[in-house]
Amino acid sequence: MSGNPTQTYADIVTSRRSIRGYLDKPVPRDLIEEILALAMRSPTSMNTQPWHFHVITGEPLDRIRKGNTERILAGEPDSREFRRGEPFAGVHRERQIGVAKQLFSAMGIERDDKAARQDWVLRGFRQFDAPVCVIVTYDRELGGSDDTAFDCGAVTTALVNAAWSRGLGCVINSQGIMQSPVVRKYAGIPDDQVIMKAVAMGWPDEDFPANAVVSERKPVDEAARFVGFEKE
Repeated sequence: MSGNPTQTYADIVTSRRSIRGYLDKPVPRDLIEEILALAMRSPTSMNTQPWHFHVITGEPLDRIRKGNTERILAGEPDSREFRRGEPFAGVHRERQIGVAKQLFSAMGIERDDKAARQDWVLRGFRQFDAPVCVIVTYDRELGGSDDTAFDCGAVTTALVNAAWSRGLGCVINSQGIMQSPVVRKYAGIPDDQVIMKAVAMGWPDEDFPANAVVSERKPVDEAARFVGFEKE
């Protein structure tokens, strides 16, 4: 977690966790720029590079946190700009519930503790109280292209792995951009860009229980089919 230069790629991807609790410690701008430069080496269809990063800290981020929570508590509907799709069902819903149970167990949140559960949800709208938030957007003119969403997903994955390699933790989330008018206003996002995702970023708080949660992954033999290989 110290940004050890001897780490291999396998070390980084197998040790990385989603971080939901952060130290109250600023992240230097030059370190974030280094991380973004690494992330932007990710694959991009025909080198279109549709992504933009709005890196927010300090007072503007506090205003986004406040606006997000005020609007959600007032019952304002979700105003996400990127397509949302249908709620998860079947095995995908089971996996969603599974990781939620892991997190609630780690935090000591009981099933019937509505106040603690609501506070946990509101942490997402506050960007998990991280010192930095990275809003990922893409060029609106490319909105009809499937490659655009694929490229932005790839660069965001590269971003969190690059951050981890430098001792920083992240969690990719949608709560932080569900109230898009607030985000657009205080982040100064141009109209020709679409808000896609948020990434909370900062120095992990090792004493925050949820940070120890390692989400499960299905095995390769369940996820992959091999065609044309000789049978071993």
